[in-house]
Amino acid sequence: MQIDWLSFTPIPSLLGGMILGVAAALYVLLHGRILGISGIVSGLLHPKVEDSAWRLSLVLGLVTAPFLAALFFGIFPIVEVDSGWLAIVIAGLLVGFGAQYGSGCTSGHGICGLSRLSPRSLVATLSFMAAGFMMVFVIRHLIGG
Repeated sequence: MQIDWLSFTPIPSLLGGMILGVAAALYVLLHGRILGISGIVSGLLHPKVEDSAWRLSLVLGLVTAPFLAALFFGIFPIVEVDSGWLAIVIAGLLVGFGAQYGSGCTSGHGICGLSRLSPRSLVATLSFMAAGFMMVFVIRHLIGG
């Protein structure tokens, strides 16, 4: 395995992590809710009239923010996906199933839950990470993808 040192970005990554932490903390303080994206999107799939506006605005903000950042800062990353559409769809469905089964996603458990010292979130985050490590190992070394 080769490390792409030209793509190693510790400062932007640290700043992005700090922004995520501050956003999650502000969201809890101002709204009394956990900033778990799977729960927010799930609420859009089973809408309640009083919840729809803030959920939709948050999801639209998440989707449009990278495009606006690219527009204003002139950073247009080249993204290469080495998988076919079928693999991407299956992976998305598995992630959705895992988030539902684990009562949250990596943003809810990994950022918000761990910062609140939740034992349940620690177990969930360790499980997410272990499953990801195992899948990469299986696909890269056993299957040969």
